[in-house]
Amino acid sequence: MEYVHLPNTDLRVSRVAMGCWGLSGDATWGPLDEGEAIAAVHAALDAGIQFFDTAELYGDGVSEERLGKAVRGRRREAIIASKFNPEHARAEQVTAACHRTLKRLGTDYLDLYQIHWPSRTVPLEETWAAMETLQKQGKVRALGVCNFGVGDLGALLRLGRPAADQLPYSLLNRAVEFAILPRCRAEGIGVLCYSPLQLGLLSGGFRTADEVPEGRARTRHFSSHRPGTRHGEPGCEEETFAAIDAIRQVSHELDRPMAELAIAWLLAQPAVSCVLVGIRTAQQARQNAALDPSLDGATVARLAQITEAVKQALGPNPDAWEPACRSRFR
Repeated sequence: MEYVHLPNTDLRVSRVAMGCWGLSGDATWGPLDEGEAIAAVHAALDAGIQFFDTAELYGDGVSEERLGKAVRGRRREAIIASKFNPEHARAEQVTAACHRTLKRLGTDYLDLYQIHWPSRTVPLEETWAAMETLQKQGKVRALGVCNFGVGDLGALLRLGRPAADQLPYSLLNRAVEFAILPRCRAEGIGVLCYSPLQLGLLSGGFRTADEVPEGRARTRHFSSHRPGTRHGEPGCEEETFAAIDAIRQVSHELDRPMAELAIAWLLAQPAVSCVLVGIRTAQQARQNAALDPSLDGATVARLAQITEAVKQALGPNPDAWEPACRSRFR
């Protein structure tokens, strides 16, 4: 396992991190026994994954509770990040949310506390000041943000400097490369990548758009005629599945799983500190800890070229669900 220091912090984190939303066993990811969830965290720690990302949103706190039970007695081995909801952006709400998270986790400090989405109703100055107070009190070691575009980052940098910006980034969603990733790199802000396998499309399990279940076929990759979509765009199904077929060919040539290639490609990108991989079982934890992060420059370039048409079709809007005119990224 490779480790890296998050910028402007003393946090040394595993480059493959465990995304803990699935531990909640909620409707998004399906039921999960608490014992299995705890076993997954233990397996991750044993295998060298010690960076865990959760949120109060995940299962309405259940993910935090289960992670807390899992690290009981092993808290010092883990680097724990959590997030608060945008509706909790007022100063007193930030403080209360943090206290609830600490209680659910059974700890007296968080390693990284993050704004889950920017609030459009509460001044960022108020929210960030409350977070800095928590840091000064020792309840939070480092501060970060999620889903901040260049406009939101610009506003934040007038107030302080986050350790990281957590962003959607994968071979099939490269929108952050247009402006956000370069800004993070220039400002020394680490990038934490979520949805690295693009809802499983990069795991190799789907060969055509028609094979993808309705619940996963609502992103801007798919036609707006698909049930549940709200983006109103034509999608880019042809480009997406042509790219998946080409990535599958590279996978066969190199005798490496598609998912491993997708994660290794992200780790090779400038400014990327860590990749957050959703893990629900002990076996998944061991598999992800054992993946080979190395990728030669020629393969990195080849994979980028393969997915260039998808990148151009989707454009600079990182929001996978909404069109540019309603994008939650600014």
